[in-house]
Formats: sequence, structure tokens, C-alpha cells
Amino acid sequence: MDAAASNGGLLYHEVQEGKLCAVHCVNTALQGPFFSEFDLAALAADLDQRERLVMLEGSQSPGAANAAAGDFLTEGSHNVSLGGDFSIQVLQKALEVWDLQVIPLDSPAAGSSLFDPEQEVAFICHLQDHWFCIRKVNGEWYNFNSLYPAPEHLSKFYLSAFIDTLKGSGWSIFAVRGNFPKECPMATEGSNGFGQWLTPDDAQKITASCNQVQTPTHQVQSPLLGQQSEGMSEMDMIAAQQEEADLNAAIAASLMDAGGPFSSYHAAQESSKPQDAPSPVIEAASSKDSNQEEADKSEPSAPCEDTQEPASGSDTKTEVSSVEEKESAKED
Repeated sequence: MDAAASNGGLLYHEVQEGKLCAVHCVNTALQGPFFSEFDLAALAADLDQRERLVMLEGSQSPGAANAAAGDFLTEGSHNVSLGGDFSIQVLQKALEVWDLQVIPLDSPAAGSSLFDPEQEVAFICHLQDHWFCIRKVNGEWYNFNSLYPAPEHLSKFYLSAFIDTLKGSGWSIFAVRGNFPKECPMATEGSNGFGQWLTPDDAQKITASCNQVQTPTHQVQSPLLGQQSEGMSEMDMIAAQQEEADLNAAIAASLMDAGGPFSSYHAAQESSKPQDAPSPVIEAASSKDSNQEEADKSEPSAPCEDTQEPASGSDTKTEVSSVEEKESAKED
């Protein structure tokens, strides 16, 4: 099922515009701007009309089926949400225009592709309200996720591990089979305004540049990882890189939650201090005052030993008479 070289070896990629990921997914699977959001909306409206006709016929029968059909007819579209998310039926109809089949990867029709995805040409993946495509172009696999600025190259070994990871995370994966278009006129490049043609080298440079800007911590740790990578298998390398990315994300999240790199330290210091603890000086002064107050209460008031009491009146008269006698003796 390998696809021949197409579009002169260029890669067609669309960057996310609004909520048009389904449009980007279909176009990157076809490797060209073949569909617009209006084309998919028209397909969704046609599917809604056909479903309503079927349910209208069912509403004419009595019983519970009639009530269920009536509820279905009063509801809105089942193929496109108000936010712009299209159903798998819409993407399937769009790809059927090019005689391509969409097969769930977990169905018996997928065969051995579940265990050997390398034999396929393209996969479309869906989770909640996001679609993206994994596509083989010129013998190499790429992740054409519209949330990325450029296609991300996937090794053949990593392809299987990547798909297993997606399945484990709840993604719905569909294999796309058939005769893919070989060429897309370059004149249609600007038809939707968000498509671009890139060489594999340009795509790799854009991806590497964005990774360096978004995860600068990898620049510091990459030499260490490079030293440890000697003698490691490719599976061990992938596991080590994923563990490093998870560790950096956990560190960044913890720092953001704590409010900064030093806030946790200050918080620990504040929590270790007793609440409203008095300073040692204040505590000593208050203790001294309390002891003084207790002593004053326990001892009766008494005159101080160092205090000189004034002389009594008799002593004063004796001293005066003694002075007069000395003076009279001097005169004699």
C-alpha cells in the first residue's frame, strides 16, 4: 500500500484555524487543500437530511420507536456541533469522494494493521473535539497534527509505539485505504489561507526550533541524556526522553502551583515558627516585672536600710550646748 512520491517530495500541512481540525485532517490525509469548511458543512447537512428522512419513516410506526424518532427530529445536527466539530461520517463521506475507505483500527476489517501499522498509508485519529492525521509521504511517516507548526517525522519503530499510546489514551483511530491522489496543483495552495508546502528539511528545522523555544530545559539536560544514550536501544531512548519530559513538566507545574521557586521555602519557615511568639528581650522583661510584682505582694513594706533618719529633738539640744561650752572655754 506504499504511496509513490508525490508533489515533488513536498509535504502539505495545515496549521489550526479556529475549530477546523476536521478540515485539516482530511486535507493532510489527501496531501492538498481539497476541502474547505463549507464543503464539510454541506456534507454534514446532507447526512442530517438523510437521517431525518429515515427517522421520519420510523416515526410513523407506533410504540417506543415513534417517541425516539420524534426526539431525534427535534434535536439539532448530529454530524456537526455548534463548535464546528464534524462526525466521523462526514470525514468518511469526504474521503469517499476520492474512493478512499475509512476502517476502524480495532475492527476485524483492519486485519493485521492493528499490530503492524507500517503496511498502511494513513490514519485519522479523533478524541473529544480534535482530529488529526498520521500519513506516510514518500516512504516516511509524519504526524500532521494541525496544532503543530510543521509535520513531525515519525520513525517506523516509533509509529507503532505512538499508535499504541493513542489507543491507550482513548483515541479513536481509523485506517484510510485506497488510491490516494498523487499530485495536487500548487496553484490551490492559497485557496484556504492556512495550508503550506514544506520540504522535509524545512519541516524538521521548524519543529526543532519550536521545541527549543518551548522547552529550554532540554538544552541543559540533553548532553547528559546524550552520554547516557550510548549503548541504549531505541525503545530505551524513547522511554528516557518521555521520562525526562514528564519530569520537567512536573517540576514546572509544582513551581507554578507554589507561586515561585522560593515561596515553598519561605512558607516552610513561616509555618515552623510559633504563632505570635514574643521576642526574648520582651519575654525577659515581662518575666522580671512579674517576679518584682510577686515580691512586692509577699513582703511587708519596710524602711530601706541605707536611708538616714533625721535626729530627734533631744539629741539636737545636746549638740548645741556642747558647742557653747567649747566656745566659752576658748574665751577663758
